[in-house]
Amino acid sequence: MNPLPSALKYKFCLQGKQTKNTVKTIDSTMASYSPKRMRFHDESSVSHNSASSITCAESSLTTDMAIMVQTKKIMDGVNTKIQTIKNIDQPMTTLKSYIVEVISKMDQIDKDNRRKATIGIFGQSGHGKSSLINAILGEEDLLPPGSLGACTAVVTQVEANLDDSNYTAEIELYSKEEWDKMLQVLFRVLSDDSEDRDDEMFESAKEKITAVYGEDADKKKIEELKKDKKFAEISNFLSDSEKIISKRERSDFANEVACFIQYSVASPGGWYWPLVKSVKIKIPNCDELLKHIVLLDLPGIGDCNKTREDLWKSKLRECSSVWIVSDINRAITDKDPWGILKHCIQDLGPGGECKNISFICTKTDDINPGAYMRGSRLTKDEIGNKDQTAVCILHRNKTTKESIKKKIESLNPGTKKLMEKISTEVFTVSSKAFFKQNSNLEPTETEIPKLQEVLKSINRRINQEMARGYVSDAKGVLSLIQIFSPNTNEEMVETKAKVHDKLANNLKNALTELDRQFEKMYEDLDMCLSEGVQNSVRLCVATAQKELIAPDNIDNRGFHKTLKALCKNKGHYWSKNWCMILDLNECLATHMQESIYEEFNQIFPVNGKTEKSLQKHLDNVSIIQSDNTYCRSSMLYHIQNFIKTRENKLKVLLGRKVINRKKDIYSSIATTIQEKMGTGYERHYPVLNGHFR
Repeated sequence: MNPLPSALKYKFCLQGKQTKNTVKTIDSTMASYSPKRMRFHDESSVSHNSASSITCAESSLTTDMAIMVQTKKIMDGVNTKIQTIKNIDQPMTTLKSYIVEVISKMDQIDKDNRRKATIGIFGQSGHGKSSLINAILGEEDLLPPGSLGACTAVVTQVEANLDDSNYTAEIELYSKEEWDKMLQVLFRVLSDDSEDRDDEMFESAKEKITAVYGEDADKKKIEELKKDKKFAEISNFLSDSEKIISKRERSDFANEVACFIQYSVASPGGWYWPLVKSVKIKIPNCDELLKHIVLLDLPGIGDCNKTREDLWKSKLRECSSVWIVSDINRAITDKDPWGILKHCIQDLGPGGECKNISFICTKTDDINPGAYMRGSRLTKDEIGNKDQTAVCILHRNKTTKESIKKKIESLNPGTKKLMEKISTEVFTVSSKAFFKQNSNLEPTETEIPKLQEVLKSINRRINQEMARGYVSDAKGVLSLIQIFSPNTNEEMVETKAKVHDKLANNLKNALTELDRQFEKMYEDLDMCLSEGVQNSVRLCVATAQKELIAPDNIDNRGFHKTLKALCKNKGHYWSKNWCMILDLNECLATHMQESIYEEFNQIFPVNGKTEKSLQKHLDNVSIIQSDNTYCRSSMLYHIQNFIKTRENKLKVLLGRKVINRKKDIYSSIATTIQEKMGTGYERHYPVLNGHFR
């Protein structure tokens, strides 16, 4: 039996069970909070007055967050008032506690219930990624420039500091045991003097050891290095798994954090980036830009450290947007930006949640006007009385944008198809000119303000979603409080059983329909995947031969190096630059991914909903039906309103689970292939490793 459809079915069934269990909490809430005797005084007026205040807040306040702040104040008053209620029976005490708990959880929305938007930033060192982030944040020299070699060599996360006014870095380090194991691997790489040696891995190992331990440390035996004083210092340094740097002044912070994210070849020793798993940098006073956003500076992933590669891939799938950064002088001809796009598109689109890809060309002010005029055939008449440098910059910006858009259109059909649901934009920016007082360019012409507006727009959207969700929760709580009327007890006791049975029946019917939809989705995907499996069996050798193992540009020696690298790294090998990205598992998964693509994107669309989408079917689940004629009393009307707000909240949370499960389902094809081929990789690596011995 083919294991891939079975694995797929298991994930769908698990999703269905989670959905059922979560939705059923609505039913238990209704059953649990039914008071027998009510002895409240002016609770109804609390609810009516508060509801009116919220409606007023929605109409009079001009910003979403102002609405939310005002609503929080109202709910604080409600919470204080309800806490004063005494002398009530046990059912009402339970209900009171539940309402207090709901209000308390509402106040945690900023920290617990809202996932930030992640923007992944790619680009080779020296192409201006760090300077770009500095310019967007208006923080010159905050992150070290890429001209210093392997500068942004670790995953660096930049977000707003919402706690205080300090610049803060949270640095996650490898443990002493992890680093010792990595050192063993690094020295094994350095000891390889065969003709088949992987030169990139060799240089990477040398770079790491000299960065930490100093010049010529790579020439020592590991036993010699362990006797060195510096080795003991590093071991002691790694006794803490995390290091926190917090400074009031930006310059002090930049100086202290540099050694964890920067490396200078000219001054080896004392650079700690090889010891770092990840860095989270928090910037004060940038709420408008980054309150709900994470900027993720992702380095190239050529590394003999699989832990860092795994972290890289997991972060990639979190990105809702991607910025591909390259020097404007190389944006068209450089292979790296297009290598990034080709390799990452599976994890960004169907395997991720990316909705937008922006190509950002940097260093637009780095231009020789005379040479550019000759090369582009710009005449002095076309420039007229305008600033010659500015005209050349803007002319090159325009032609570069046009060229990149044409190149996107001319991508191979496979990559282009995967991008069809993802929007693309092109920006031409100058970080240096943005900070310069007397620049040839106006601030708007540097296009840094355009990127700032992109961030502000994302923040406004999330603010709006948060405010809408909070106000909805508040109205739901106030609806529930409406039942605290001394005149409703007899009515509630009389109709409790009927209401409960009706809602339970509605829930049962809704989940039955959801089950039917789940089964139909599985059957459709299973059919497509089975066809893809047959194609893979028939074409796998030819595909691997063509794409990875023996392309035309690799000689016999390169052929064996490629095989050796693939077997050593369980089917994948990513070089330090993007022009050599190999993944045999993904290559073998291609035909299966192609076969399920259309159906998969109907069920899990990147943008919006379709008639087949799982999210649409979840949205249709409700225990509140239009035929609920029994809910004619005001009391039951308010209970129904409360349940509806809880349903909506659960659906938002389920939407997040759907996206995460979608990623697992899509990646399960390649991971299953890797697992099945694992013994083959392990068996063939020793043979290939000894080929030229």
